[in-house]
Amino acid sequence: MKPPIFHDIPAPGFPNIKLPARLIVLAPLAIFGLIVLFSGYFTVNPESVAVVQRFGKFQYIAEPGLHFKIPLGVDQATIIPIRRQLQLEFGFGTPNATNPDQVGTAPQLERDMVTGDLNAAEVEWILQYVISDPKQYLFHVRNPGPTLRDLTESVMCEIIGDRTIDEVLTIGRAEIEMDCLNKLKTLLDRFNMGISAQQLQLNNVHPPGPVQRSFDEVNHAQQERETLINEANGEYNRIIPKAKGLAAQRISAAEGFAFQRINEAEGDVARFKQLLVQYEKAPAITKQRLYLETMDEVLPKMGSKIILDESAKQFLPLMNLPSAAAGTAAPTPTR
Repeated sequence: MKPPIFHDIPAPGFPNIKLPARLIVLAPLAIFGLIVLFSGYFTVNPESVAVVQRFGKFQYIAEPGLHFKIPLGVDQATIIPIRRQLQLEFGFGTPNATNPDQVGTAPQLERDMVTGDLNAAEVEWILQYVISDPKQYLFHVRNPGPTLRDLTESVMCEIIGDRTIDEVLTIGRAEIEMDCLNKLKTLLDRFNMGISAQQLQLNNVHPPGPVQRSFDEVNHAQQERETLINEANGEYNRIIPKAKGLAAQRISAAEGFAFQRINEAEGDVARFKQLLVQYEKAPAITKQRLYLETMDEVLPKMGSKIILDESAKQFLPLMNLPSAAAGTAAPTPTR
């Protein structure tokens, strides 16, 4: 066995150290082997897939798990999070966002817009989307993230430009969100970007700072106006039905009274006709009977009365005794 050959390798600050020639040859091979080993596999997390390219050409889509590929840059795997909802923020930015495209480079310029009635408004909104086709997302559009931001901002500017300031600030927010989302979906399908827009939501919409106080006063006045209108409608709904019910009740009572009087009158007419028939048959008897019936009804209502004949010359004072004993006034003589 031959003795190993040593070479002198100078080291700064140290004396010459002799290393075996085999170590000098094997060290680069070991480093190369480690590079090949660590570049020959990749791991895909559960919410993503990997688009594998060979010399830049698409090969296949790898599902979550551990996969092997040709090392040394021959195969490249791009991780695409297709099972996670991504978000773009316009007009503001969340610090430390994991999505590199989530926050724009100039949020102040994004939120400054002009409405259809030539008023200025500061609009902040959020777009939530998912990557539906990773192959289209990588190869059909260059820089899909910034392109999506530009499309969304363009659509929002168009929609805001067709609305008045009152619609943007108050009553038209839901319609603006729906119209913007539908138009953005149409553009994404036309460009085959592999992106599906899920939800678009207006966050903060307010006028510019110098006129904020004036807009707040206008909104406060409008709210007071709506409050007064609601109170008036409530009072109207409370009083009018009550008045209508009372009117209907009185009309019904009047109709019932009229019906009663008509029936009574018709009954009196029928009774008078019967009396007329009897009177024509026996006038004297009928007249006397009517007189007696009338006296029978009238006399009990007169109270204590004494009726004297006209020929009576003297009214005995003894008639006052029962009344005086009872403490009541004496009956009034009637002739």
